[in-house]
Amino acid sequence: MSERPTPDLTLLRPILGRYAPEGRLQLIPTLLEAQEVYGFLPERVVEAIGEGLKVPLAEIHGVIEFYTMLYPRPTGRTIVRVCTSPICAQAGAEAALEAACHQLRLKPDEVSADGKWQIERAPCLGLCDHAPAALVGETPVAKISEASGAGRWFRRPSPAPLGIVGGGPRWLSGRCGRIPPTDLEAFVAQGGFASLGRALGALSPGEVVAEIKSSGLVGRGGAAFPTGAKWEMTAAAQADERFVVCNADESEPGTFKDRILMEGDPFFVLEGILLAGYAVGARRGYLYVRGEYPRAQRILGEAISIARKAGFLGEEVLGTPFSFDIELRSGAGAYICGEETALFESMEGKRGFPRAKPPFPTTHGLFGKPTVINNVETFCTAAWIIAHGAEAYREQGTSESPGTKLFCLSGDVARPGVYEVPFGSRLRDLLTLAGGVRGELQAVLLGGAAGAFATPDQLDLHMSFEGLRQAGLPLGSGVVMAINRTRDLRQTLLSLAHFFAHESCGKCFPCQLGTQRQLEIVEKVAHGRASKADIIALEDVGYAMTAASFCGLGVTAGTAILSALEKWPTLFLNGRGEPG
Repeated sequence: MSERPTPDLTLLRPILGRYAPEGRLQLIPTLLEAQEVYGFLPERVVEAIGEGLKVPLAEIHGVIEFYTMLYPRPTGRTIVRVCTSPICAQAGAEAALEAACHQLRLKPDEVSADGKWQIERAPCLGLCDHAPAALVGETPVAKISEASGAGRWFRRPSPAPLGIVGGGPRWLSGRCGRIPPTDLEAFVAQGGFASLGRALGALSPGEVVAEIKSSGLVGRGGAAFPTGAKWEMTAAAQADERFVVCNADESEPGTFKDRILMEGDPFFVLEGILLAGYAVGARRGYLYVRGEYPRAQRILGEAISIARKAGFLGEEVLGTPFSFDIELRSGAGAYICGEETALFESMEGKRGFPRAKPPFPTTHGLFGKPTVINNVETFCTAAWIIAHGAEAYREQGTSESPGTKLFCLSGDVARPGVYEVPFGSRLRDLLTLAGGVRGELQAVLLGGAAGAFATPDQLDLHMSFEGLRQAGLPLGSGVVMAINRTRDLRQTLLSLAHFFAHESCGKCFPCQLGTQRQLEIVEKVAHGRASKADIIALEDVGYAMTAASFCGLGVTAGTAILSALEKWPTLFLNGRGEPG
């Protein structure tokens, strides 16, 4: 066997020239750019990166092994990632993957003889409204099973459209799909940067925080922590520097609302981050976007450059004393990095292990400094509130859940997409907005993979924090996945179990071992081989993960399966693919 050619390290010099001054803090950007140059991360390149950034080689290898989008061995020139999340699996993703592998005479993860292709499974691509979906190189592709003839969907990929956006009032999503995403003039003409103008011209930072608190806004990522309180605590923390971080690592299966906002209205995202920076006294913000969103990264990168040239970013924003800039960072394939402290670890050039709390990010966040971290929808909502006022915001929704919410409708509905409606809207009306259920409804998964199931007799549920809480269900990030009676719910549960077993970071034993044991038992359930002892063990494992896991991934890794066990106990033992 011939030896591999020695990589040309001169190609690495400009990359190290940009990143070496910050050392380890730029490790993942350095690895991603080097991989783009060389196709993978050859050992000699890794050694040179370690020398240039002054990071021990063993630690770099630990990082490379942690993230699924970093490759220490040669890959195909085009990597085809087929989404196998519960939504895409239900829509036929495995069949599409097998057909593509058959055409290329490959197994998953193998490289074709000509070095051109590599096909692999992806746990979720955030393209749930286009299921089954794939990412061909950096091109998102929709409905691959319907366009799989002669392999055209991956040989000549057609980019997936933005997607359906509907509902009303469309406070957050109104510009999505209606103006070119990087047309700054159109954005401003339709109310863009109004909140920033009002804040810089008429409000003190404290008054911005007070208005956000008055609005009742809570985080839209699932935890629902009061946004104003978070900003207030960060502003009050004693420190020489503060940061704002936008968590755009939207990896929860069934969730794609933040992608729609980033691809459809990127300046709005920047506006919300700028507003938070002004409110808490920060000079720098970071936009951490998952690696599986290359199109969103490209659009946001263009928007940042345009906004900077127009004076909305940089020194003395719009001629005021306020200075603030935003840096775009890419994830590298790890669901756990959606957890805020794991995201910080990733940005600091480490494996994405969650940190112990306290201390909390408001005092010890990114780089150990006070940090505001919110997701895309939260920042956009804050910008809308400052532009229009807290009182106007409270005119929609309920007293406990004011305003509007973006819901992600997917699965067996006629028109999958993002629908913006006031909090308190009924589940039934949401499904109607999406064109209704295709077939007879069997179940609705609420909140995503970490959520729980609702039954057909719960369609009058009010979609608010308090309404779902009373029913013992999570609102989460706004996932509504419809499942009709032609589907085998056991296969849905198996997809969920596979997802969590794959994505556990391994930091704590309850999650690391629990997700593997959960998968083993659900595989038995899916094949009709589970015993009563297995079901008792499945329940015990789920409760143990919920009670003892270190972070939210493990705490919620069994909630959907436990909810199915509670609602349809015979499904787990009778060997049939239907409840009852």
